[in-house]
Formats: sequence, C-alpha cells, structure tokens
Amino acid sequence: MRRWTRTIWLIAALAAIAAASCTFGRILKYGPSNVDDFRIFPTRPLRASAAPFRFLPNDGRGAPERATLPDGTEEHLDHLLADNDTLAFLLIQDDVLAAERYYNGHGAKALSLAFSMTKSFTSILIGAALADGRLRSLDQPVTDYVPELKPAGFEAVTLRHLLQMTSGMDYVESDNPFGMHPHYYYGEDLEERLLRLTLAKPPGQEFRYKSGEAQLLGLVLKRALAPQTITAYMQERLWEPLGMEHDAAWCVDREPDGIEKTFCCLALTARDAAKFGRLYLNNGEWNGKQLIPRDYVEESTRIDTADGGAWDYQFQWWLQSPDGSDFLAIGHLGQYLYVNRPKRLIVVRMGASRGCLSGDEWRALLVDIARRMPPAAGINFNAIQPAN
Repeated sequence: MRRWTRTIWLIAALAAIAAASCTFGRILKYGPSNVDDFRIFPTRPLRASAAPFRFLPNDGRGAPERATLPDGTEEHLDHLLADNDTLAFLLIQDDVLAAERYYNGHGAKALSLAFSMTKSFTSILIGAALADGRLRSLDQPVTDYVPELKPAGFEAVTLRHLLQMTSGMDYVESDNPFGMHPHYYYGEDLEERLLRLTLAKPPGQEFRYKSGEAQLLGLVLKRALAPQTITAYMQERLWEPLGMEHDAAWCVDREPDGIEKTFCCLALTARDAAKFGRLYLNNGEWNGKQLIPRDYVEESTRIDTADGGAWDYQFQWWLQSPDGSDFLAIGHLGQYLYVNRPKRLIVVRMGASRGCLSGDEWRALLVDIARRMPPAAGINFNAIQPAN
C-alpha cells in the first residue's frame, strides 16, 4: 500500500508540475530528443539557393569496403553503418562525391536535426559578422550586446570566451528533466533564461562544454543583426552563396519574435551539411570568393590552450589532431561532419543514434576511413552544376 501511495503521489506531483510548466509538459509529452524534433518546434525557413552547387559524380574511387574499430576489429563498412542507426553517409574527396548512401528510410532530400553541429555553423556566422562589421571584435565584452548581464559579472566575459566555452557560466549540460538543459531545448523563453545566467567561476580559467555558451552567442548575434534575423543572415551570407540544394529549417523557441536555437537546432540535408565542410576545407574560400576571413577559419582549427582553452576544441569545432589537420562538427545522437585537409576529404554521417558505437569509436572510424582513402588529387573550384 505504501508503494502505491508513493507512486500516486509521484504521478500527482509530476502532473502538477506539468500543469504549472508548459516546458515541463513538453518534456513529458515528447520525451528524449530525436532527429525529427524540428517537426514539433516553430521554425524559420531557409530556401534552396537559386544557383545550386553539386559535387562532381563518383569517378570510381568509392568508399573503403572495410573499416577498423579501435579494438582492432575489422568490419564491412556498409554493414557497420547500416547496423548502427545511420541515416546518411557521404564521402567527398577532391569535390567528387565518392560515396552517398542512405539507410532506414532516409533519403537525399530528407532533413535531419544537426543538433550540436549547429554550434559549428553558428561559429561560421560569427566569422561572417566580424567580416561585415556587425560584430567589432572577439574580445568585446558580451555586455556590449547584453547589458542585462552586467550585474552577474559578465562584463569580464568576451565573445572569445563563449566561442571557446571558457566563460565560467553556471550551466549544467545534463538531460535531467528538472535541469537547465532540457528547458533550453523545449522551452519558449530562451532569451529570458539567458538573462538569468550567472557565473560559477571567473572567465578564462577552464574549458567546460556548455550549450548555454553557444546560445548566449546566439543572443549576441540576434541583437547585432537586428532587425534581420539570424536565419535571414544565414540565407544571405551562406545558404545562397554555398549553393545549398534544399530547403532547411532553423528551430526557434517561439513565434513570431523568438530566437534561433544556435546551440542545437538547424535541420538540413547531408549534402548541404557537407558544403560547410567544403567551405572550411578551403579556408573560407568558395569558388574564388573569400566568404569567411581566412585568418578566422585558421584560428577556428588551430589549437589554442590559452585562458583555459581545450586542446581539442576551438571556436565550436572539435579538433581531431594536435596539428589541426582534421576537425569535426559533432552533434547529439551521432551527427558528424569530418574534414581532413591532407586527404582533401569531407565525411558526413547523420544518424538516429550512435548505435552500439561510442562517440570515440565513431571518431576513430572516420579517421580510419580517411586513412584508407587515396591521396588527394587537388582542388576543383569549378564543380558547379545545376541541381536536378
């Protein structure tokens, strides 16, 4: 009887909390996050480019048939991908689409939530905003754009600290439904939550991965670009120039005046995700035009452990090698955009989950795929063809 009483009390308590909190109600309703969540959130649209870019068709090189896992086990690559919840796998070398495979009902035109890969794409927009004079400097205090955070001590926090995730903000990266993180994901009051942030320690002391850092960058960007939205700026500065083939969607916390979820929630196709990789593979240049300053791209992929920075994380990108020769955008549930400069290689893996592989195993697998590919032949800046 005591057990039933406790259960009834718990159900009643949860129901009361859900009734009092729209956000908690959404957490209970939708449960764990998944790659189709862009269908449940309000979004702002990105429209396919008027001049679509197409990677060159396969010239016969293909993808490796086998792959080796960190424990030394060698597997058939296609089986490994199919058996571990992969939705899309693209391998591009020298602008050639060497492999394009879809699994579990996914397809070339299907959108998938990029999760924290969105952080890397937002970092690219920060570089664009610096080049355009919309932001003055990475060493500007956050409070130049968000003065409401002055009482909390954020005058000492710079845009660079946010990019490096060394701000010291009090934010816990946890899926605990009573914690901050799910409320950022499901909530309808992101800006209000950001304005309640505090510091747990002084900035520039240590790296701690926190989605709040990326979302505060989003608020800075929103205010710097106003009245233009972040999505509209993405359309103008990247989506159109990069020749994105498909429409996409950027989730916002609410309509009509919400903010883009810059920490998690751009939904796009695998082919279009690869184009962000191509942009950085070519140091911010796209078909002869410098879209993002070269020095910003280089700094984004070069180790800098000053002021508490991590050796493997730079400007919202993950560095795979100490020399920065290969790097990744990584998202929840096994979303990967891997760029290998020596092999001039781009790999995109999108999935419903990581399957049975850990994050470290997926990263090692991508490195092994690159190892098995032939040497790069060179750059092709003329791979522009009309999309079908």
